[in-house]
Amino acid sequence: MCEELGFEKLLDEEGFFARLFGRAPSGARKDPLYGPDLPVVLLTGGPGMGKGRLLRAVRDRFAAKVPVIHLDCASPVYADRADPEPGARSATTEALVEVAGRLSTWQGTGGSFAFPRLFTGLAVIATGVAEGTPEAVATEAERYENLPQKQRLRGLATGDFWRGVLRGAIRNLLTTLSGQAFDPYSAAVSNALLDALFERLAPRGRAELERIYGAYPGAAGQPRIGLRILAADFRAGGEAREVAESFLFRALREDLEAAYAGPAGWLRRVGRPGLLLEHAEAPLGEQLLRAVLTDRRGGQRDRVVIVGTARRSDGGAFLHGGLPPREATPPAEYRPADGAPPAWSRRTDEGADRAPLADGVLLLRMPLLTGDQLRRETVRRQQRAEPEGGANRRRIDAAVARLSGGRPHTVIRLAAAAAAFRMPADANDRDILDAPLRLPGDDATERPVAEVLLRELVLDQLPVRLPTEHHAHWLDLLTHLSVAHDTECADVLLRHHQSGHVHHLTAHHVSRLLTDTGWPTCERHFIGDFGLRQLLVHRLYGLRPGGAAWYADHHLLRDHYAERAAGADTPGAGGAFRSRTAHRMNHHLVSGGADDVVSHLAATLPGRPREWCAELLEIAQAPYPGGADARRDRAQGLVPADGPPLRRTVDQLLHAVWLCEERTRPTGKETARTLAKLLDLLSIMDFDGAGLLSRTATDWSGLAENEQPLLRCTCTEQLRRRR
Repeated sequence: MCEELGFEKLLDEEGFFARLFGRAPSGARKDPLYGPDLPVVLLTGGPGMGKGRLLRAVRDRFAAKVPVIHLDCASPVYADRADPEPGARSATTEALVEVAGRLSTWQGTGGSFAFPRLFTGLAVIATGVAEGTPEAVATEAERYENLPQKQRLRGLATGDFWRGVLRGAIRNLLTTLSGQAFDPYSAAVSNALLDALFERLAPRGRAELERIYGAYPGAAGQPRIGLRILAADFRAGGEAREVAESFLFRALREDLEAAYAGPAGWLRRVGRPGLLLEHAEAPLGEQLLRAVLTDRRGGQRDRVVIVGTARRSDGGAFLHGGLPPREATPPAEYRPADGAPPAWSRRTDEGADRAPLADGVLLLRMPLLTGDQLRRETVRRQQRAEPEGGANRRRIDAAVARLSGGRPHTVIRLAAAAAAFRMPADANDRDILDAPLRLPGDDATERPVAEVLLRELVLDQLPVRLPTEHHAHWLDLLTHLSVAHDTECADVLLRHHQSGHVHHLTAHHVSRLLTDTGWPTCERHFIGDFGLRQLLVHRLYGLRPGGAAWYADHHLLRDHYAERAAGADTPGAGGAFRSRTAHRMNHHLVSGGADDVVSHLAATLPGRPREWCAELLEIAQAPYPGGADARRDRAQGLVPADGPPLRRTVDQLLHAVWLCEERTRPTGKETARTLAKLLDLLSIMDFDGAGLLSRTATDWSGLAENEQPLLRCTCTEQLRRRR
């Protein structure tokens, strides 16, 4: 996988990240963006948009020049490390210790970092070890022995007012209390540790602890009280523990700030340090983001560049103070295609200290690949020059573009699978999804690329808030929902496919989970991402022999709307459709009822051409099942059809429009000519309003010739913009 594909301008010498860190990958100084008040930068985009890939590329490009630490907030390793001593550790403290530990050995410009402020808080919560003895506390505190003091060359005097603090604290604790018996969390152990810490410090160090921990909530300026409350909050768990953990993150950033702010730091250090939070939508990542955003909103300033990932397009619900999306003020955003990064500043009015956390965020919208980037990636992976003037390669380029929508990860996987693949004659784009793919570093097993993509985009990126009991059948539910258009038909499918389950998801739940995961919405399709929907449609057709699962779902919806249409079928009653009848006909068309649909359309055309054309587009906006595709021949009149001229012409027109509206095969001039011919034929027939179809012939043929959708919706617009 090309780590920098699509991100070249963000990562280059004059790019966004060079300006953000204040130093280019070459080491050259750059005028830094923003500051002294920094926004938290969130990379927004759903699965496959390359958020993690970009973070890793930033780390690889910049970490040799500025101290940049990459942290995977979804990794179970931090909880695993905390598990042996849950009273003295947590996933958050273990993550902070890892960040500090890596920076304490950094060997770039200015040398390693020391974390005495963080160490002090960690040493105090070490008193919560299970045994509670001085020896156990000392053993726990010794885990952090490399944090409070910078690494020095042997024989070089430190002159550091933190020198010896750890060794002195542990020695005092053991000497004073060794051999005595204590209850867990004994005040005597805590007091002895605090005495040891403070008495070994030089005045400057003591003043720093007073400043930091005297500001702990409830400390009233008294650092010993602040440290005791911090330890008690940590032991209490829940929200109290989160307060303590957030304060420890502040202490870590204070240590970094101190390394830059003093005279030595100003002379020796270049740029800004960075913390890259992959999977920041996970609980650990959200807690760290909430902590730094709350501190900065309250006036706390530091120069640490925080870059996290966010699946939701608004950055995350926690940023908006509980406001529904329609009422929330969106954060500032940067789209790389727009050029230079935008200006950013925090609110300064009277309510700024109560503003939603989104006020402190800059959203970086992950870029889709351009048509040129996509073509270069497919060409790069071709194993040999293609015959026939490159016709197969151009067909593959078009299929990759449509199925991926420019989503980088999908492009990379499809391009790799298609490297030695030949598209069948008159192929549907979905045929490429059966191309075999062997992943780098994997065993010799080849799997269809569709299976790989569904694993990586869906199963490996389950919604954070998806209840555990639904994990096993999440992909199956989405597969069936690929044929749904709105919440009503989604709920019909969900009720059917969850029958017998104790716990049920509703369409509202699924829609919210998809939004939380970063998948876009569409007013005409419940699965609002075109590429994901095609993957799921492909899987649905293959679930059972002969596409039985496909037909069963469409029949279920057809019958549901047939019953609903038996009542009053008023305009707008069909949800995403103009009517329930149109909704029913859509599902009937794609489940074997084309002749019935033709009869309905032929009967309802006279006297209402404009409404009829709109209904025709809705009915024909549907995927085509697997197997042989006779639509082109039927549209051109090569398949014998019964009935009067009106019915035969409507039959041909329906199949021509269906070809255009499915959006998974080229249309071009041939289909455009067919559309124009058929609509012109209808326009000279003897029925009310026929002449109005002449204008439609011009409009539709022009769109088809340029591969444009006849009926626009959000997901087809996204597809159009990628061409």
